[in-house]
Amino acid sequence: MIRTRHALLSLLLVAALAGCGSASASGSSQPGAPEVTELRYQGSVGAVTFPELAEALGYLGPIRLKWIGNTISGPQDIQAAATGQTDFGGAFNGAIVKLKAAKAPIKAVVGYYGSDADSYVGYYVTGDSPIRGPRDLIGKKIGVNTLGAHLEAVLKEYLKRGGLTPQEIGKVELVVVPPVNTEQALRQGQVDVAALSGILREKALERGGIRPLFKDIDLFGSFTAGSVVLTERFIRQNPDTTRKFVEAFARAVEWTRTHSRQEVIAKYREIIARRGRNEDPSTVGFWKSSGVATQGGTISDRDFQTWIDWLGREGEIRPGQVRASDVYTNEFNPFANGRTS
Repeated sequence: MIRTRHALLSLLLVAALAGCGSASASGSSQPGAPEVTELRYQGSVGAVTFPELAEALGYLGPIRLKWIGNTISGPQDIQAAATGQTDFGGAFNGAIVKLKAAKAPIKAVVGYYGSDADSYVGYYVTGDSPIRGPRDLIGKKIGVNTLGAHLEAVLKEYLKRGGLTPQEIGKVELVVVPPVNTEQALRQGQVDVAALSGILREKALERGGIRPLFKDIDLFGSFTAGSVVLTERFIRQNPDTTRKFVEAFARAVEWTRTHSRQEVIAKYREIIARRGRNEDPSTVGFWKSSGVATQGGTISDRDFQTWIDWLGREGEIRPGQVRASDVYTNEFNPFANGRTS
């Protein structure tokens, strides 16, 4: 049923692409100046995205961001970009591969999140839970933020490596829970396992009473997990805007990598307070790292080939249907090939 829903959604997306628009404000006609100076995007409650940081640091120059709302779903975010509801979106690289397989004309331009020793996705159970390994998950409920993305892919890889058959894996139930409610759902017994990451994971661990079952880095090591995409049409029509946006984004990634944790947290709190969205700024105090594995969020074939191979094994895409080199470009990233901003 999940696979059928994804297929239908993909067909609808492709049909909608013919009518997708681009950024909504025109810029200067001077050579090298951004063609458009307003970019629409979706944010995240209580968190600061790299474009928001780039704007606050002055890296975006004449380009301004227009927030149209928040999302908790990477696949939804890139679908919004693909259909012209926003100008850029970010998601798990496997979700980008699936959208590309549906013939959506999108291109990943910079990595924006990942997993390392400080920032990872952990799958947690309560301290008294009898769940100890993959086979114990048969018939259990797993709380995730969305279907068809990072958390589902990692979980299924864990189950497969644990020796479960496809039929047994099908008996593990994925339950979509808003990230801010996932810890509570676990503690109240609404789910048996909660996938937690970032600030929400750190807050849950501080409260105690839960233990990790496994982490994504246990399976894959440190890796950049997600990228930001633009439509190929947007890139073609707005090359200077694209370059400015990606450069600013990459510089923001490096700013978090080269400044102290205290400086990053202070800047994030300042941004959250200034934008006035009635959010709790205390959550960013748990920030540790973005998890982006490369300088400036540069992308490699490996970032996508891992998921191309996995989706092929799962029967989600056909062998050879998607090539990693067709999914992304580092053309606009100043940190590619040793260059710096």
